[in-house]
Amino acid sequence: MSEEIKEIQWSIHTTHPEIVQQARASLSEVVDPEIGMTIIQLGLIRNVEIENGVGHVKMILTTPFCPYGPAMIEMTKAKATEGLNMPVTIDMGMEMWDFSMMEDPSALDWGMYA
Repeated sequence: MSEEIKEIQWSIHTTHPEIVQQARASLSEVVDPEIGMTIIQLGLIRNVEIENGVGHVKMILTTPFCPYGPAMIEMTKAKATEGLNMPVTIDMGMEMWDFSMMEDPSALDWGMYA
């Protein structure tokens, strides 16, 4: 099963394309400790937008009761602030995560998800 990587398109892809790669690189440093994959690979960052010099990151967790949730949210805020080079707010989305949200579903084929 070879599915292609599907990069999630955020608002900044249109409004601030020059900082997308930098933002993705910083956010890729945040790893879900239970799964061992980054929040970018898992598709947990649903949107990034900039309004009045403030970054707004919409994210979800793999499960509403994720024991690492608070730490992951804090790390995401720190890395987003670093990657966007501006203050950032984290908005928690209400959608339920599932495997189809992953940017690289083929990671499952390699046994990365146990």
